[in-house]
Amino acid sequence: MIKHFINLEWKQYFRSSYWQKSIAINILMVFFALYFVGMFLILGFGLLPGLKKFFPDEDPFVLANRYLFFWIIGDLMMRFFLQKLPVMSVKPLLTLPIKRSAVVNYVLGKSAISFFNFLPLFAIIPFSIMLIGDGYATSMVLTWMFTMILIVLIINFLNFIIEAFSAEKELSFLPIIIVVGVLFGFDYFNLLPMKALIGDALMGVANNPVFILIPIAILLLCYVYNFKILKEKLFLDSSLKSKVTEVKAADLSWTKRFGDIAPFMQLDLKLIWRNKRTKSMAWLMVIGLLYGLFFYPQSMYKDMVFMYALIGIFSTGFFLINFGQFIPAWDSGYYKMLMSQNIKYEQYLRSKFVLMAMSVVIMFVLGIPYVYFGWKVLITHFAAAIYNIGINTHVIMWGGSYNRKKIDLDKKAAFNYQGTGAVQWLIGIPLMIVPMALFGLVNWLIGFEAAIALLMILGILGILFHKKLMKLITKRYLNSKYKMIDAFSQDN
Repeated sequence: MIKHFINLEWKQYFRSSYWQKSIAINILMVFFALYFVGMFLILGFGLLPGLKKFFPDEDPFVLANRYLFFWIIGDLMMRFFLQKLPVMSVKPLLTLPIKRSAVVNYVLGKSAISFFNFLPLFAIIPFSIMLIGDGYATSMVLTWMFTMILIVLIINFLNFIIEAFSAEKELSFLPIIIVVGVLFGFDYFNLLPMKALIGDALMGVANNPVFILIPIAILLLCYVYNFKILKEKLFLDSSLKSKVTEVKAADLSWTKRFGDIAPFMQLDLKLIWRNKRTKSMAWLMVIGLLYGLFFYPQSMYKDMVFMYALIGIFSTGFFLINFGQFIPAWDSGYYKMLMSQNIKYEQYLRSKFVLMAMSVVIMFVLGIPYVYFGWKVLITHFAAAIYNIGINTHVIMWGGSYNRKKIDLDKKAAFNYQGTGAVQWLIGIPLMIVPMALFGLVNWLIGFEAAIALLMILGILGILFHKKLMKLITKRYLNSKYKMIDAFSQDN
């Protein structure tokens, strides 16, 4: 049976519509993959000499293990939002005379070979090589490396357990935020020294290989519990039925994981790539990414910490600002037809939100090399990204309900102010000025850490109340629906 599953997976991969995409998109996806691989390789080979340089009085191996706590909670949160259990791929198998347990094992095994599980190896293996080359015992390093692989797999299955508990809740991301927040809070407030506990545990396993049975046991427990949950779900016909409907609506290559908003997302992606103005805007994202290079190298801005927030907001939110401020004017050419269809307006708006949120994450990740100018810069960019997702996405979508000017997509973006009105100028105040002012004020009154915390708290609150905010925004758009139809029917 395993042979048949492997053969099926091989054919599914190479026959997938993923490879039917345009060359440009495939090149872009390869670029992102290589970018992440390169960043992890740099981390793996550079971590040991970096720790020796900045912490000469401490054992770099012990220090690295201690700070793996932050990697664990960060990886867990990232997986929760980006990695999903490939349940829908087994739908055709349910009609065949195959044991349900075999199907479940196939799904769980398929999740274990995810890119999320292979990516950490590009840092773990080089770091292990560097440790052996530096004189550490080979047996100890190999035991540690195997333990790290086990931890990666534990995080993989633990993510699915957390997701299973949160799937049916309105605030589906609340459990992961609580778990990560509690663990971070324990360490930050010295209630429970998580860094030291994780570090000592990993060093204990490395020095005593018999203790590796503990992470193996934890991995088996996570696997068995996932097996139990998934097997029970396969009996739920109503659940399967609803997912079938979702897949039909989202049968659009990789966008299908976003469910009922997938058609709108693909519509936006096609719009961006097929029209001059939106395509030019997409290429101009490079300017947003490199925006910090105009300021950070200059010594006069080193003491102007409040500028970090402005640069972070602009750099991570470049696409958000340029795309979001013209929602729904991008669709003005066929807005009347779109509104005549039997669609939920909230789904239409939510697809815009997801697209903008994804752009913020991508821009932040690509901007990680800004850490060269100091950890404060990177932390500020991270806080700005959270603020962009939680606050600025909702602010700019609310402002979009006041757009009344049609846009000609065939014109380029450079020095093109068509569709620009008072709304775009006014919306810039809460988007850029407010976070910079708040950051600068709190930084001046209390300190840098408090200013960072303020941006992150505001962003997290926006994420927590996303659904409620979207209902208010949707209501506003529905009230302006016919005004926008009339305005977009006219030539400006």
